[in-house]
Amino acid sequence: MNSESVFNKSLTWERIESYARKVGRTAARPVLLTYYVLKDENTPRADKVVFAAALAYLVLPIDLISAKRFPVFGWLDELASVSIAYKRVAKHITPEIEQKADAQLDKWFPQAN
Repeated sequence: MNSESVFNKSLTWERIESYARKVGRTAARPVLLTYYVLKDENTPRADKVVFAAALAYLVLPIDLISAKRFPVFGWLDELASVSIAYKRVAKHITPEIEQKADAQLDKWFPQAN
């Protein structure tokens, strides 16, 4: 099984672009930075897995603390998992990754002269 059958790069990129155009440049930047960090071969596999697991925990209907039973506390576990995972990924943001993200944002959001 090759990675292309599991992960559709062009579809993912289309979804990121669609999201970016809806939310704007500022909100899209962390998403692009995360995307490039996860694509980078220098990012440790363990950090990539932690981030993927946090995203899965966020979107899958499995909860340690039920949001239906404990409305405020039910969201805290998701917030904590994504925050911890993003911190692990964010430490791998390099100037080169920032340049890639900013260049892509410039294509999507050209400055009006």
